[in-house]
Amino acid sequence: MESEVSSFESSETLADLVASTPLLEESWKVCGVADASVDSHFAVIRVGGTAYVGFSGVKLAAGVDQSCRNLVPLPNELYSVLCLDGDGPHPPIVHAGLLHLFLSVHTDNLLRDQMVEIMNTAKSIVITGHSIGGAIASLLALWLLCHLQTICSVICITFGSPMLGNESFSRAILQKRWAGHFCHVVSQHDIVPRLFFSPSTPLASSCSFQFISHLSEENKTQLFRVVLASLGILSEGECKSSFWPSGSYLFCTNRGAVCVDNGMLVIKLLYLTLLNGSPSSSLEDYLGYADFIQKVHWQFIENRSFMGGNLPESSYEAGITLALESLGIASHELNSEDAKEALKKAKKLGRTRNLNSANLAIGLSKINPLRAQIEWYKASCDNSGDQMGYYDSFKQRGASKRDFKVNMNRIKLAQFWDSVIDKLEANELPYDFHKRAKWINASQFYKLLVEPLDIAEYYRSGMHHAKGHYMQHGRERRYKIFDKWWRENDTDDHPNARSRFASSTQDSCFWAQVEAARDMLVKVRADADARKFIKMLEDITKFDQYARRLIENKEVSVDVLAKNSSYTLFIEEWKEFQSQLQLFQPQFPGIVEGRTVS
Repeated sequence: MESEVSSFESSETLADLVASTPLLEESWKVCGVADASVDSHFAVIRVGGTAYVGFSGVKLAAGVDQSCRNLVPLPNELYSVLCLDGDGPHPPIVHAGLLHLFLSVHTDNLLRDQMVEIMNTAKSIVITGHSIGGAIASLLALWLLCHLQTICSVICITFGSPMLGNESFSRAILQKRWAGHFCHVVSQHDIVPRLFFSPSTPLASSCSFQFISHLSEENKTQLFRVVLASLGILSEGECKSSFWPSGSYLFCTNRGAVCVDNGMLVIKLLYLTLLNGSPSSSLEDYLGYADFIQKVHWQFIENRSFMGGNLPESSYEAGITLALESLGIASHELNSEDAKEALKKAKKLGRTRNLNSANLAIGLSKINPLRAQIEWYKASCDNSGDQMGYYDSFKQRGASKRDFKVNMNRIKLAQFWDSVIDKLEANELPYDFHKRAKWINASQFYKLLVEPLDIAEYYRSGMHHAKGHYMQHGRERRYKIFDKWWRENDTDDHPNARSRFASSTQDSCFWAQVEAARDMLVKVRADADARKFIKMLEDITKFDQYARRLIENKEVSVDVLAKNSSYTLFIEEWKEFQSQLQLFQPQFPGIVEGRTVS
């Protein structure tokens, strides 16, 4: 039997929470003050320890370049934390015109002075704005989250804000666990939040209410129909939009409010709630937020009557029915069944992420024996009489059954971890998945154990001759991602000193650096260019010093020091070259010194 705990009752509860605090009323009030201000496009109001910063949608509208509807990357200097998450094939991008407007607002000295004072004195900051002002509020709140960290709490509440960025932008916010900082209030028929889901046409190019309100009645009707039709197609999942919802959306009607945070459901509800609208109501609702905010007090479930008769006994069905009522969709309307299905699907999607995570945990337990077999292989190689060690034994492996099995295990482990990354980037896993200790530690253990085998295979197969050295041209993307997970979550700035060598070398790319250094030793002997000669000597010396530090700190595995390992061969070749170079020491002072020779 399906669980009686309804995720839509949770959405109703979240709507209750927002409605029962002064957040909405105070936020809307400061937007009005900003609109009425004579010499500024923003306003600041303080209520106790909370500072409200509101942006005018009326005054800022004139500053948007309507020809810049294309999407562009966020500037790294302002959003470096989010930009770091843009390593994938689809980086976070935002509306160029709105970003350009924010950058001009961000350099306003008056705003900067106010923000400095607020950050130094306020316990919490609420950034708010109406329409285009809401988009500017979102970008400012995002900038604060990137830089403030734990200095004070930041909440962003927008009213009728246009969509801002693509799905990767939304995902980056989710992965930083910042989605809960953004609450976008949308009235039932307001066209502005829906506008960018339509094709870029002269009519739909502007998100300015002033522009839309001055259209002819015929053009208003045409715009309404285009937006509604585009939302209908998107809501069926038949195509993708350049823009995507981010954060939570509070849908307000005359009957109450429903809060949802699933992007696909937001699009579906933007469509279904507009179905019973009209060109005139789409403009009226743009101006009606003050009334909607007052009416969300109807939202308290225990204090209101259900207009459809008795509530269903199932809390799951009751949650859906009350959510429909709050959206202004009566149970007898044609679109009510579509809305019910959308709400049910949202619940399923929310559960799917956790289910996928659980299934991956099962998958991890199933592949652990493969990893254990590689660990056994490493121990066997490190103790072998040929004294080559783990890396070189695999690089020079023969056709034995054991070597074949280890290579197959390497390939299967790579497939598993690539599937983990694919699911994470497809938004099919919990938003904090990559911050969970279980997966951080498991990926790090895998990387340290298996990447040396990938490096060995790369050089064994001669790929460095065809593509170049491993570090620049051969390293798999999964390892770069795991490096990032580890860096972002490693809080141990002063690890304890080791009393024995590590089970795996702590730099998983160590052997790639050995191979590159040995290659440079070959090239430096033949290169007649003095500048290249000096540069290669410096690079080899830097690696030699780095490797010695790792060994001194016991951050390498014993295979590094094996008698016939590639590293031991490098040291011997390097010593020999240094002794030959002694003859030329007056020409290259500082390169050949005893500090780099054992």
